[in-house]
Amino acid sequence: MKTHLITGLKITVATIILFGAIYPLMITGIARVIAPNGGRGEEVKKNGRVVGFELIGQKFDDDKYFNGRPSVVDYNAAGTGGSNKGPTNPDYLAQVQARVDTFLVHNPAIKKSQIPVDLITASGGGLDPHISPAAARIQIQRIAGVRHLDVAKLEALVEAHVEKPILGMGTSRVHVLHLNIALDELK
Repeated sequence: MKTHLITGLKITVATIILFGAIYPLMITGIARVIAPNGGRGEEVKKNGRVVGFELIGQKFDDDKYFNGRPSVVDYNAAGTGGSNKGPTNPDYLAQVQARVDTFLVHNPAIKKSQIPVDLITASGGGLDPHISPAAARIQIQRIAGVRHLDVAKLEALVEAHVEKPILGMGTSRVHVLHLNIALDELK
């Protein structure tokens, strides 16, 4: 019994050292050498100041901005993740309905059936910085009213920020932070 206990403790300590120290340090070292910005993420800057990151979404809930995809983790990059609730889970359905109701309050000219799914469901990681072009377009009317801008001007802005799929694989998307930065610069 004593031998099994000592063997188990040795394996536990070795595993902690290997996977809790050596492996993370090795991966961090590799990232510092080969990843963009030394593994610290691709920064998005405005006027020389870091305002966000390329692959981490942000919360935009002010009516004068394009809203991004909902986040189960409230855009906390330290703890990514989805809700892990299935499409028939009553809590999940209530949460989605609350998002629909909130969206309709802020966009009264829109019907429930017109809301793109990515505006009411969170992504698996909870940090998706992109929305579909349809999700951006459906918000144009609200933003035009709040900012007193021409709808055609906003439509052109959205179209200019649609990222086409690489090599025709995937779907078109819009980076919300880039779009909102351009929106602030719009005259």
